[in-house]
Amino acid sequence: MTGTSTAVSRLRAAADGANRWVVLVVLCLSLLLVALDATVLHVAVPAVTEDLRPSAVGLLWIVDAYPLVCASLLILFGTLGDRIGRRRVLLFGYALFGLASALAATAGSPGVLIAARALLGVGGAMIMPATLSILRQVFPDRRERALAIGIWTAVAAVGAATGPVIGGFLVEHYWWGSVFLINIPLMALILPAGRWLLPESRGEDDGPWDVLGALMAAGGVLGVVLGIKRIGGGEGVLNPATLVPLFAGAALLVLFVRRQKRRTHPLIDIAMFSRPAFTTAVGCIVLAMLALVGLELIAVQYLQLVLDLSPLETGLRLLPLTFAAMAAGATGSYTLSRVGPRRMVGWGFVLTAASVLLLTLMGQHDRPVLLTAGFVLLGFGLQSTLFGAYESMLSEAPAERAGGAAAIGETSYQLGAGMGIALLGSVMNAAYAPGLSRLHEEGVPAAAGSAASHSLGEAYQVAGRLGGPMGDLLRNTARHAFVDGLHITLLVSAGLLLLGALAALRLPRVMDCPPAKGACGERTAAVPEQAARPAAAGSGTAGEPRRLPVPDAPARRAALPARREPAEATGSGRSAR
Repeated sequence: MTGTSTAVSRLRAAADGANRWVVLVVLCLSLLLVALDATVLHVAVPAVTEDLRPSAVGLLWIVDAYPLVCASLLILFGTLGDRIGRRRVLLFGYALFGLASALAATAGSPGVLIAARALLGVGGAMIMPATLSILRQVFPDRRERALAIGIWTAVAAVGAATGPVIGGFLVEHYWWGSVFLINIPLMALILPAGRWLLPESRGEDDGPWDVLGALMAAGGVLGVVLGIKRIGGGEGVLNPATLVPLFAGAALLVLFVRRQKRRTHPLIDIAMFSRPAFTTAVGCIVLAMLALVGLELIAVQYLQLVLDLSPLETGLRLLPLTFAAMAAGATGSYTLSRVGPRRMVGWGFVLTAASVLLLTLMGQHDRPVLLTAGFVLLGFGLQSTLFGAYESMLSEAPAERAGGAAAIGETSYQLGAGMGIALLGSVMNAAYAPGLSRLHEEGVPAAAGSAASHSLGEAYQVAGRLGGPMGDLLRNTARHAFVDGLHITLLVSAGLLLLGALAALRLPRVMDCPPAKGACGERTAAVPEQAARPAAAGSGTAGEPRRLPVPDAPARRAALPARREPAEATGSGRSAR
């Protein structure tokens, strides 16, 4: 009892006064490292290719092992944190992340680097849902939470977008392994800081943790993303190596959902997906990340291989995206309260699609003004979309299920990132390869043309070995084919973003939050400081804290429509919690 009382006291202390903002700083530093590591390797891909010489599939694994493993384990560690303590899982994640970074920096072969990236994914899966679920706990007031999420998402954008800048500087002045060494001193600083400053928090103690269900979810996500990755690597859809993991993963996810519906104490309350706002927000996160990460990887290749910029120059060109994303995150709370989730997410998608169409004007020559304008619109639009989607998703989830809800959101984030690289990479490869199909008619050896059709980087290597006029012909043809493929990929991406804008129409029109501070109606677990709630919210007498969850899952699911009736009567489409 003493330990539990101490944990509760620390949580309440963090939720009051300035302490919760100190907690936010620590959580943002945690997220910064995870987001940074997702993109810091992108500008180092040419250097890794030259040093370790991985195959085309091996190179995809080096880039994708981190988001793939991270995505598959988010539900496992997110729900585990609800049971054993989110802070405890977070601290273990810090330690593993630091150790895996040291292994990645000293990798001498593609296999070791892939393994190290996979371990980084495990550490990231421990860190990401814990940061978001702790944030959900220490910011019970929705307005303050919206501001905190704005800062949180802005930091994520900073990490993802400054990764190429930092990576470019390190690769240019040291070697590619140095992009991982930066994690070690930061982890050495944040581990003790997190140990002393972060509050411990748990969900309701409602039965044993479903280990089998967690493993089924992990295997299902892994299989689905692995199948998509194989398609992205150029393997046929009907290839057994693609079909087996794809269908096995889909089957495991179906079984996982059925298992959660039957269990009295599920890992994930599937009833959350019956809420249109929650389901739509998750889908919008997937689409937004699909566009961002896939486009960013292709843009890095364009800047380095077509425009012949150095890694550092490439990173600097991406800085406008960072600043625009920071601006969108910093103003997100104000924007959301003024225009509502539906318009914020929908117009964010439209603005991003417009930026992508603008970037189709890129050609063989450098156009810095065009690129800057495109990246500014891209960063602001996508960050607005992600902010509105995350805020809507978290506000729809009960506080005692914060870890599971955060895991769903972060799984969507990582799944979208992995799918973006695979899907847009597949489109790029399909559009690029035909442009080199007639090189043999110009006298280029068939073997050289076949090798060059795998990627632009490999085409440059083949051209260098051929030399002379034939090498120049191969190089120029490959560059033109890449730019043509880039334009087609951008058009496909714009279409997906417009689909996201249509999906956002299912989100609520307004941010459901009464004017009085602290009256935003939380579904939290009996925190006295939140006792004042409007009686219309269906919580009983005003001033009584509401206790969740309902004893069994069927009753909890049956109770959800009743909580939505007041909001539906007002036409807001949100539950008046």
